[in-house]
Amino acid sequence: MPLAIIAHGGAWDIPGELHAEHLDSCRAAAAAGWNLLTRGETALDAVEAAVRIMEDHGVFDAGRGSHLNADGVVELDAGIMDGATLQAGAVASVKRVANPITLARRVLHESPHVFLVGEGAERFAQEAGLPLCEPEELVVPRERELWERKRRETQAAPPDALFRASDTVGAIALDGEGNLAVANSTGGTFFKHPGRVGDTPIIGCGLYADNTLGAAACTGWGEQIMKTVLARTTVDQIALLGNPMSAANVAIAYFKHRVGGLGGLICMSPRGEVGFAHSTPYLAHAYMIEGMSEIATGMKA
Repeated sequence: MPLAIIAHGGAWDIPGELHAEHLDSCRAAAAAGWNLLTRGETALDAVEAAVRIMEDHGVFDAGRGSHLNADGVVELDAGIMDGATLQAGAVASVKRVANPITLARRVLHESPHVFLVGEGAERFAQEAGLPLCEPEELVVPRERELWERKRRETQAAPPDALFRASDTVGAIALDGEGNLAVANSTGGTFFKHPGRVGDTPIIGCGLYADNTLGAAACTGWGEQIMKTVLARTTVDQIALLGNPMSAANVAIAYFKHRVGGLGGLICMSPRGEVGFAHSTPYLAHAYMIEGMSEIATGMKA
């Protein structure tokens, strides 16, 4: 079975001056996962490592650097799924965990539950021996300035404006045992209502993996993605069409036609073929498949 990994750094109208930084981080994420795959590590190891790179970078709406909610606080969501067993772990509305993807993986392995939120998720992190951080450590000056500017405005921005600066991160991998895994992480929409959770950690909506069908990770306007169960819709199309690039295009076409969807996705077949599509101007992504000489990166499908 060929090794493969693909990572995304969000789908939106990414300003030109940020393209290089987005691509560099996606490349670094894919490289981190690829290095683990070539050493015989699992697809779960690879996607967790890739997402952690992007959570730590600071340019993305994930981990450190995430958007602030209406109260001026970072609330993080993440999910991970094992295509071999269909086991999954997810967390949402956590404020004191710098790498929520690692917490989500601990939920997958060490909890009888699939989804933990808020204070309960943070208590589980402590029980699992994961370090907690101060909420302010997750805030970068760029996001604090944007929040202060928004707070001074008298009218709320329209929903599409809130969406535009949203760069959720994610990754899919296929390991040497033929197992797929997928992971997603986000800080959610800018100036969101406290407690809002989007598609990112929700199995079937923001992510899905099944060794027999394929895997997908979504990014974009979460409310629209949830309504169309976009990750599972994409995986079903992979099984139906046999080609992940065609499946990605069909899923995004449906997403756009049915709800005016703004977003994008990456996907992978059980054979390690990759696909990606988006209805936004850009989708930052990077991928590596066994037999390629170097990691491929791009901003458009």
